[in-house]
Amino acid sequence: MTNHREIAKRFSWYEQKLGYWIILGYFILALSSFTILKPYLDPALPISNLRFSMGSGLTKLIEDTSHFQKLNLSSSQPSGGKGILNQGRKPMCNFSDRIFDFCDVEGDVRIHGKSYTIFAASSQRSALEGNESWFIKPYPRKSDQAAMRFVKGFSVKAIVGDHEETPSCTVNHNVPAIVFSAGGYSGNHFHSFSDIIVPLFATAAQFHGEVQFLVTNLANYWKIKFQAILEQLSKYEIINIDHTDDKVHCFPRMIVGLKYYKELRVDPLTSSNGYSIKMFRQLITNAYSLKKSTTIKIGPQTQEKPRLLIIARKRSRSFMNVDEIAEMAKSLGFEVVVSEGMKNLYEFSHVVNSCDVMLGVHGAGLTNLVFLPTNAILIQVLPWGGFEWLASNSFGKAALEMDLRYMEYKVKVEESSLLQEYPLDHPVIKDPRSVHKHNFVLFKAVYLNKQNVKIDVGRFRATLLEALDLLHF
Repeated sequence: MTNHREIAKRFSWYEQKLGYWIILGYFILALSSFTILKPYLDPALPISNLRFSMGSGLTKLIEDTSHFQKLNLSSSQPSGGKGILNQGRKPMCNFSDRIFDFCDVEGDVRIHGKSYTIFAASSQRSALEGNESWFIKPYPRKSDQAAMRFVKGFSVKAIVGDHEETPSCTVNHNVPAIVFSAGGYSGNHFHSFSDIIVPLFATAAQFHGEVQFLVTNLANYWKIKFQAILEQLSKYEIINIDHTDDKVHCFPRMIVGLKYYKELRVDPLTSSNGYSIKMFRQLITNAYSLKKSTTIKIGPQTQEKPRLLIIARKRSRSFMNVDEIAEMAKSLGFEVVVSEGMKNLYEFSHVVNSCDVMLGVHGAGLTNLVFLPTNAILIQVLPWGGFEWLASNSFGKAALEMDLRYMEYKVKVEESSLLQEYPLDHPVIKDPRSVHKHNFVLFKAVYLNKQNVKIDVGRFRATLLEALDLLHF
């Protein structure tokens, strides 16, 4: 027994020694590997399409950092190039996204509105070899020629050294600036929110009102329409950069352009400080002093009727039998409001907010879902022609992220006015996807602009009964 214990002790001692040597070996190997690979571990190098298993077949795509190539001011870049401006306190211009261009410049930043030029001055002494200029149109639809045709553009110039090319400041500001365009498709209610207001919130919320807006292509009606929201995001009067005469406004930081995520949605992973579309809805509530926080709760003791708002359209995608729909809804116990919307957004926001269910054919009017109370129901009517993807990405997914309930009603061909223009065997009726496949212009011309719907109220009754059921808590 004694011999066995002695052997065990010796064996344990050898294990410990062997373990020490193994640990030391791993440390030396790791140190050597790091030394050899260090030149290739620079975070500025592009990382393309790296995927890590997340279990259950899920993967997480690591952002392609080649979209954010860094360029020191000592490097040259072609004017209007697709690179990144980097100087001073890491200003950056990203021209690689397919939807938007974006600059975030810190330091001594000056903007001359008359020439649409932004000067990013730096004290760094570095010899730039010409072509240190970038061009940006601050509206997030850069590949859409129709949208961008009349959007004003700005030159961003990197100035290093004695600043001889930099104009003197005539107006000094001690808060950051955001430069954006109110042009493009901003005349459309949906695009105003999706292309400008929501992205502006995602960019500006981090400043808690201490930010100056400089806007190009600014129409007075647009400013008035969204004044309540703009005042929530900035404490300062908007500067119409198109009418600044020969003044040079100077800022400690300037963001040029708006980052676009998805329709009526905010990406909480990439937006500043994790802001979300739910936070945007709270801002809307504050801006318009909305009173109704959540929907009616239908129960045995409920005296109040649930309110249904029917968004009526005069032109395309209109309800051809809106009165019949309204009467059927009333017979089920709804209080019905029919409206095309109002020019006064403050007044209409309160109409929408007072309702528990909003019904409308796919179109800009459904953008008013931002005013609905929590748990309200959006019923989107999909016309004939393969609207599923468009409907979901325009309003369906956004509604769910806004803590609303979402329903769809897909019309049958018998409910579409297109049947009055085309025979049953025509591709427009028989196979819509073959007509507009990869051609949104054609889709818009036929299925968006030339179609109205006449709802089968007997069939639609089931949809409204389901909505009523959802209001029973």
